[in-house]
Amino acid sequence: MKKQIVIQSTEGLHAALASKLVQLASTFSADVRMEYADKVVDAKSVLSLISLAVPNGENVNIIAEGSDAEEAIQEIEKLLERG
Repeated sequence: MKKQIVIQSTEGLHAALASKLVQLASTFSADVRMEYADKVVDAKSVLSLISLAVPNGENVNIIAEGSDAEEAIQEIEKLLERG
């Protein structure tokens, strides 16, 4: 399952937001990844997410596979849209 989401945070995908995303993604059994600029990283790794250096207003793809993939994507979308 894959969903495109816009990063709403004025600071882009900064360390604090990446940390929240990792905490949220880690609550799901699904394999969760983020894709940006032809790179795909583990969404359960803060360093991997920060390495993407996603600026504000950019689209990312959230990719999830597993029994709770749909729920994982929905919750991550809510988090990223709040910024």
